[in-house]
Amino acid sequence: MATPPLPPSPLGETALTRHAGIRVPLICGPMYPCSNPELVAAVSKAGALGIVQPISLTYVHGFEFRAGLRRINALSGGAPIGFNALIEASSKTYHNRMVRWVETALEEGVRFFLTSLGNPRWVCERVHAAGGVVYHDITERKWALKGRDGGVDGLVAVNREAGGHTGSRDARALLDEIADLGLPVVAAGGVGEPAQFRALLEMGYAGVQLGTRFIATTECNSDLRYKQAIVNATSQDVVLTERLTGVPVSVLRTPYVDRLGTTVGPISRLLFKGRKTKHWIRTWYALRSLRQLKRSSVDGATSDYWQAGRSVDAIHDIRPAAQIVAEFAASLADVPTGHSHSVEQPT
Repeated sequence: MATPPLPPSPLGETALTRHAGIRVPLICGPMYPCSNPELVAAVSKAGALGIVQPISLTYVHGFEFRAGLRRINALSGGAPIGFNALIEASSKTYHNRMVRWVETALEEGVRFFLTSLGNPRWVCERVHAAGGVVYHDITERKWALKGRDGGVDGLVAVNREAGGHTGSRDARALLDEIADLGLPVVAAGGVGEPAQFRALLEMGYAGVQLGTRFIATTECNSDLRYKQAIVNATSQDVVLTERLTGVPVSVLRTPYVDRLGTTVGPISRLLFKGRKTKHWIRTWYALRSLRQLKRSSVDGATSDYWQAGRSVDAIHDIRPAAQIVAEFAASLADVPTGHSHSVEQPT
């Protein structure tokens, strides 16, 4: 089926479209292990923003980092892309690698950065010096304050409908909680169809980040069983498990998940609470989860850990990413010009 052309939208600019240099206020969120170069490039080429997840690019899909960025740029025709910097400082080796990745991304022309799990100050200082912008993942106000104080330009608010590491608040409550901070906010979680996208923009969000919807695309190279499970699932099939990373993660319920259970054991729970042991146990769980997710989501192993959000209720087929972007853009076609979709305060 031919992809419909992207219609011109009278929506006007949001803070996200200005910051990212895109036409549609829509992000394909960074997904481990699902953010393969073809998917990231397809979303950006269609007028939205694909985000590079560096561990997915290098460990899962086998690219040397700079070569992977150049591959994405070639596939997208040079359209803007973003970069995901997970900045939790539990490992000096990992931190140093992330510093190199940020530098390389800047050298290759990336100017939109999404930080997660730590203090974003060092990323902001380096990216701002190069003329770029930084948004920060948050699930509640205290993390939003940390991002603001670190100098970020915007926030990605992960709500309780999201796949993977999820929040605890609904989209409205989370926006209300941080609206006074004067930063543009992108919604993440629970969106699988255009009407939901539009509703969040009308609520006051500057954009929307999708994950699960973009897994069920022809460009995503995850296991076909995983994609079909998303298409077949309802929100009742989404459960939270601690067994993958040590903290609650939204996954599809499978016989493997049922067999293993969804809570960590008593020893692990004690280690997570210990001041001296929590960093070690987090690192151990993180490294184990990298292998498990790669095996189940890409390599086709039978130990099924398939991350997904409650947006599965609205996902009924596997289609090209460009069609999804075009359909979401079309849902804004009758929004009056100048309608504001940002909580950003005037400067």
